Amino acid sequence: MDMVLASGNQKKLRELTEILRPLGIRLLPQSELGVPEADETGLTFVENAIIKARNAAAHTGLPAISDDSGLEVDALHGAPGIYSARFAGPDASDADNNAELVRRLRALESNSAAQSAFHARYQCVIVFMRHAADPVPVICQGSWEGAIHLTPQGDGGFGYDPHFFARDAQCSAAQMSAAEKHRVSHRGKALADFMLVARKTLQTTN
Repeated sequence: MDMVLASGNQKKLRELTEILRPLGIRLLPQSELGVPEADETGLTFVENAIIKARNAAAHTGLPAISDDSGLEVDALHGAPGIYSARFAGPDASDADNNAELVRRLRALESNSAAQSAFHARYQCVIVFMRHAADPVPVICQGSWEGAIHLTPQGDGGFGYDPHFFARDAQCSAAQMSAAEKHRVSHRGKALADFMLVARKTLQTTN
């Protein structure tokens, strides 16, 4: 079945397509369907994910899936959080956001207590809506614990992956294969939960 992805991010599209392929879902990025970007006015990942999914469903008439995710760094009191994609400004690139993250953490390096608190986690909330007025959207959440290293390693993934070192993998997210990342990442965990309920939920869209 066709489903609109409430994002135009090609890397995110590729990652979700690979994970959801067993369900026979064809994800269509909203950018190809003329859907305007939603105003992410929520204060939580859940609120923003619902806003984006509803916006995509309303403009296309298709079932919609959205992903609102971000990085939380304990030393920065949970920042960048829901502002991860625009940490360095409204039109920031991944490189801009990573540079801002490093800049802020370097400013804390002289503080030994803060230095030991570069613990971080990725958060992801997946929302699926059958239609724009869906009163019971499917909401799935996953988190991925790790630490921020100021020196990037690896050239895979996207976002903060070169600086995010997974707790158990002994490497950065950018150094992991796609299959391994899908298995252990915040997005992979959220989508795994989604897939447990998706087959039953998708039947009601037909």
